[in-house]
Amino acid sequence: MGYRVAVVGATGNVGREMLNILEELEFPVDEIHAIASRKSIGVEVGWKDGVIRCEDVEQFDFSRVDLVLMSVSGTFSKEWSPRIGKAGPLVIDNSSAWRMDPDVPLIVPEVNPDDIEWAHRKNIVANPNCSTAQLVVALKPLHDVAKIRRAVVATYQSVSGAGKAAMDELWDQTKEVYVLGPSEPKVLPKQIAFNVIPFIGKFLDDGYTDEEAKMWNETHKILDPAIKLTVTCVRVPVFVSHSEAVYLEFEEPLDEDEARDLLREAPGVIVVDKREPTGYITPKEAQGEFPVFVSRIRKDPTVENGLAMWVVSDNLRKGAALNAVQIAQLAHERGLLGRKILA
Repeated sequence: MGYRVAVVGATGNVGREMLNILEELEFPVDEIHAIASRKSIGVEVGWKDGVIRCEDVEQFDFSRVDLVLMSVSGTFSKEWSPRIGKAGPLVIDNSSAWRMDPDVPLIVPEVNPDDIEWAHRKNIVANPNCSTAQLVVALKPLHDVAKIRRAVVATYQSVSGAGKAAMDELWDQTKEVYVLGPSEPKVLPKQIAFNVIPFIGKFLDDGYTDEEAKMWNETHKILDPAIKLTVTCVRVPVFVSHSEAVYLEFEEPLDEDEARDLLREAPGVIVVDKREPTGYITPKEAQGEFPVFVSRIRKDPTVENGLAMWVVSDNLRKGAALNAVQIAQLAHERGLLGRKILA
């Protein structure tokens, strides 16, 4: 017995990963639909050992399915997610459109699974920003024991977070540096090859960016509104996986050995932390993997009860597609999905 599932935005990086992860996690799917805009009708995407053809979102009857995974822009989701939810299926949305809506739960299953119980308010569940997702998975077990007072985070975000066009731009610029000289950037604001860009999203009046604001707003909603959090988000010339340098100040003492033990026992976390030249995880090693990896756990002597650590995860997986499918698994376990069909 399984579900009828639709993936909207199935031709994008995250949409394709959603299809892959539904299969990898053996989510009970009896009927699958790839949905896209009219220009992508008939485009084939991989599903299990074959392919399925994309259907037109404008013509698709969403009352036919139990679950919809959305990987679309916030503008598109604002229009379509309520319409789809009213048609019956549970919508799990990967955009920023619904994350801060008070009637929409923002879920990371390892952190706040019980919030899914109020998904019925709009029949929408929001997936957090990719950098927030990996951060709160690492913070949760430490916060439960010693209570985080303040966090300072610098992100090192891969170009896949800006879509396939940004990945292509990194590839093209890298080749051109060696052959023709770098071309003018078209997707990212400055050259990304052999460079870093301390700007993601758009500037706000206070000098922070909306990408940075997402991280503290979403952390407050998912984990604890009392945590003081400041962030600098940086785009780096890495294709896949985001990294974060995280500095924490706790209410209670927590030494590095205890933190290491807590993280080793935490769901969704793998600790790789040896004090030797290769005893940590890099973005390349996290690519294609499910967990959040934590390395470089150490005391921060500049504050009372301080720790520092390095957090890495595949942003297309735990930061997006994997987390969405894990939310679907949670909804399945809680009996929150719609009418089932017999296998």
